[in-house]
Amino acid sequence: MGDADKEVQDRFVSGSEIARLAGVTRAAVSNWRRRYDDFPPPRGGGVNSPLFALGEVQTWLDKQNKGQDVSAEVRLWQVLRAAYGEEISMGVTDVARYLARQENTPAFPSDAAQLSDELAQADSAGAVVEGLVTRLADSAGRAGSDYVTSERIVRAVRHFAGDVPDNATLLDPACGNGTLLLAVGPDRGPKRFGQERNPHSASLAQLRAELTGRTDTSIAAGDSLAADRWPGLHADLVVCDPPVGITDWGRESLLLDPRWEFGTPPRAEGELAWLQHAYSHVAPGGRLLMVMPASVAYRKAGRRIRAEIVRRGLLTQIVALPAGTAAAHAVPVHVWQLGRPRVPGGTPGTVRLVDLTGNSPDGPLEPAPHQVADVPLIELLDDAVDLTPGRHTSASHRDFRAEYASLRARLEQQLQQLAALLPPLAEGAGPGTLDTSTVAVAELVRAGLVEYGEVEPVSVSDQLDTDYLRGFLHSPANVRRSTSTTGTYRAETRGARIPQLDIEVQRRYGQAFRELQEFEESLRTVAQLGREAVELARGGLGNGALTPPVTSAE
Repeated sequence: MGDADKEVQDRFVSGSEIARLAGVTRAAVSNWRRRYDDFPPPRGGGVNSPLFALGEVQTWLDKQNKGQDVSAEVRLWQVLRAAYGEEISMGVTDVARYLARQENTPAFPSDAAQLSDELAQADSAGAVVEGLVTRLADSAGRAGSDYVTSERIVRAVRHFAGDVPDNATLLDPACGNGTLLLAVGPDRGPKRFGQERNPHSASLAQLRAELTGRTDTSIAAGDSLAADRWPGLHADLVVCDPPVGITDWGRESLLLDPRWEFGTPPRAEGELAWLQHAYSHVAPGGRLLMVMPASVAYRKAGRRIRAEIVRRGLLTQIVALPAGTAAAHAVPVHVWQLGRPRVPGGTPGTVRLVDLTGNSPDGPLEPAPHQVADVPLIELLDDAVDLTPGRHTSASHRDFRAEYASLRARLEQQLQQLAALLPPLAEGAGPGTLDTSTVAVAELVRAGLVEYGEVEPVSVSDQLDTDYLRGFLHSPANVRRSTSTTGTYRAETRGARIPQLDIEVQRRYGQAFRELQEFEESLRTVAQLGREAVELARGGLGNGALTPPVTSAE
């Protein structure tokens, strides 16, 4: 075996890489794994992200002659795009309706029907629709839309949902075309319920469930917040990737709604309305996994609701997912997990906060130890109730003692140097003695003695010292000249006036101004180090990482 052959044999590939290799969708690869017993088994990775031996995959693809039907799928997508344009999701729904042998819509093209039959004969009706839905999600991601749940979010929610019993009841109150609801839990067994405001998406979700054998699925059309179609339903697992950034969610007509057990959501916090609606459907002992924008964890308007959820011990975990998980661009998202206790008081005393923002969006979802912090509830219930995982994971793994000792040493060193930087100054002839003979900076510019640099003027003559020039530009008299009657400071210095002094005298003044500048910069450094030391000391004393020294009297 040559080196190249051995490299292929040793290399592992993901399902997505197999799809690209074969020229098909990821859904088609998943379908091959289910339908063909001889498909290569996983050789690594996890349950939700298996890896396969590239050599075995290539051998199987050659034997099966797979990838030859991709042209029909591409042609079908092109036909749908031409017929439906921006409403291509309706076209995918019509394909599903046609393959389910339901009544077709007048807009469904005949060539789309022919291509759908061709693809279904080569694979299955469910695989055809799933492939189109994957393309739909990919195209929405490239356009920057978050209205279609991305495959990466589905992967994350499925991972953190863990094992779901086959007799569980599942609900997604904003299910879109059903991607998240149908992906969580085993294919057979669970009872699935969903609701979606867009009737075409709701219809597609129902058809997908039927065509892929998830027959115990019921999808209703309608706005869950305004008209809940599943009143009284309590699910073992509720999952939801709700619409975000929508202020017109019906708050005025829902002010006294009993679902707001944590507080009435402000108009700008529609995501917290969805959170409480979804939680109202969680059965005792059940869980909610909610996809949320990162800003919900810290926005001021939602502080009281966050505090109530934490205070009751219902929030069990927040995971900050890697950038790029939501779509093809860097949209930060979190997955919130809440639980409803079976008995009063059966809640944990901590919230697990996981920060995966530094990971690849296609990387492992199991956090490293430094990415996890189990934070006591009392520590979260401060004035901000900031639940951002990164804020707490970094603090929980900091070496407060070493950092504080280092800050103290740097601060002591800066303080020792500070006094020496302040220049000694002798008594002058008196105020006003330098105002009699001056020259405007504009004149110096016209004479070619001064040029303007990126920030301030500089001398280009051996008869003018730059530090002397800049020092006098910041004198009180020149600052007043650059300040308008409204108190606004203008950076224009051409009107400033500089005393006319001999070059040797200028250099003495220039040195004094330079030393004052160094002192001022050092002073700012000391102030910043002082603020950092105070913040670190308060944080360490507050969480027990630091403690006051024991005095001899004790």
